[in-house]
Amino acid sequence: MHLLLRVLTILLGVTAPAWATPPAISPDSVAVLYNTNQDASRNLALYYASRRNIPASNLIGLPLSEHDAISREVYNTTLRDPLAAAFTERKWWVREKNGQGVLGPVRQKIRVLACMRGVPFKVQRLPLPPNADGSKPKAAGPNGKQDEAAVDAELALLGIAEYDLKGPLNNPYYKQDTPVSEAAIEGMLLVGRIDGPSDQVCRRMIDDAVAVEADGLWGMCYLDLAKKGVGYKLGDDWIETIARHNVELGIPTVIDRNRDTFVTNYPMRDAALYFGWYTTHRNGPFLNPNFRFPRGAVAVHLHSFSAQNLRNGNTKWCGPLLQKGAAATLGNVYEPFLQMTHNFDIFHHRLTKGYSLVEAAWMSLPVTSWQNVVLGDPLYRPYAAFTDFKTNASNREFKAIRQAVIQWPTDRETRITKLRTAAARLNSGRIYEAIGLAHLARNQRDAAAAFFSSASKVYLAGSDKLRQELHLIDMARQAGRKQDAINRLRAIDADYAATPESKAITGLLNILDPPPPPAVSVDQDGRLVKPGTTN
Repeated sequence: MHLLLRVLTILLGVTAPAWATPPAISPDSVAVLYNTNQDASRNLALYYASRRNIPASNLIGLPLSEHDAISREVYNTTLRDPLAAAFTERKWWVREKNGQGVLGPVRQKIRVLACMRGVPFKVQRLPLPPNADGSKPKAAGPNGKQDEAAVDAELALLGIAEYDLKGPLNNPYYKQDTPVSEAAIEGMLLVGRIDGPSDQVCRRMIDDAVAVEADGLWGMCYLDLAKKGVGYKLGDDWIETIARHNVELGIPTVIDRNRDTFVTNYPMRDAALYFGWYTTHRNGPFLNPNFRFPRGAVAVHLHSFSAQNLRNGNTKWCGPLLQKGAAATLGNVYEPFLQMTHNFDIFHHRLTKGYSLVEAAWMSLPVTSWQNVVLGDPLYRPYAAFTDFKTNASNREFKAIRQAVIQWPTDRETRITKLRTAAARLNSGRIYEAIGLAHLARNQRDAAAAFFSSASKVYLAGSDKLRQELHLIDMARQAGRKQDAINRLRAIDADYAATPESKAITGLLNILDPPPPPAVSVDQDGRLVKPGTTN
């Protein structure tokens, strides 16, 4: 057994408790959809099926458009209708008419549909009829009753013959805490998508999900609130709930409660989980060319059009997060409105409880026939092994923190004491930092500062040391000591000049103490002269 786990077993007396997790989704209940017009789409489907032991008979290929967005007519004739016919032909469901005369499934074998890269992901708005005078109508903006949608959100209702296309419909799986195999949601498919900036990224997403499940997803969680007023409170509340839940789970969590997002090149190491909002395009740590998510990471940034260009690794959010190494994310292809997006807190709760990505995502979504997509291996269960403490050198310290929380769930003082002893014996910056974050969560600032200082002394990487400084600086900001924060930033600026993460210092200084605007001058005719030019 590795030294750290041996120390915890002997020093702390930790034993792994029983951990009841929801069952894995049966491969027999998963269908895989691909585009026969693209060899890469077919090959990806075959690869996914082989990695997840999905029967070859569960693969469905259709000749589909190679465009990201398709019209409603094209969706109906090339995708919806042929796919529904295949479900009937293969006896994957039994459909009957209900009391209102609407045809829908009463029994179904296939519960999950996995769409491969190459399948279109957007259904365009239906064209408006011309005005009475024959002129072209003015296109309306998003209003909550629009009929454009994510392909996947429409496929979730594949078995329902008729429903209103204008606006969303209620999701019967929302807030459930029951495996899809046991849930009474006949007529609905849980649809996920293995898609992203490239075929290589998609294969990596599959490989990462399969590999990480064996040992579990371990690491830090980074949360980024919006703090932009009443209209944003709901999203901030979701993130605050995640922070509280992580304290109970033993997941070390860094929270940015400032109006701005994490600054450029913030030293976001070991980011197994990330939840944030709100900017149009990737920014902050994700601009750092050296940044990479750890294998299996789940990273979600809330924005109305986060998945609008999900196959582009440089714009919006979903593509860039996957390009940077995340294994899974959630997004929206058109404007969804906040109340009709994935509820981050429910998604996080179900995921950490051991459910699959696709189950957790659909449990957290109030609506369907709307704008939402789930990107990643639908069967991925990152927390199915959350009490599996087998030795793994890259995860041992996070496992130690989790073990201590399980051993002393209510005796916080003993837990901190034991972890502090282990951190000292093992010279562990990660454990010192985790203790500091735990104190900070309880607003015990002096204790938190002491442990951040201890972590900085034993961490070897400059980026890790800088993060401890940024914790202390943010504490000063939150306490209203803005000038102290500025002074400290200026004092450490030279110490980290050689690291890419030093841009975080510059970014914070620009926020807290912005430079004065350039001087304005005029020429002899009274015209403004741009800085750096001559008249």
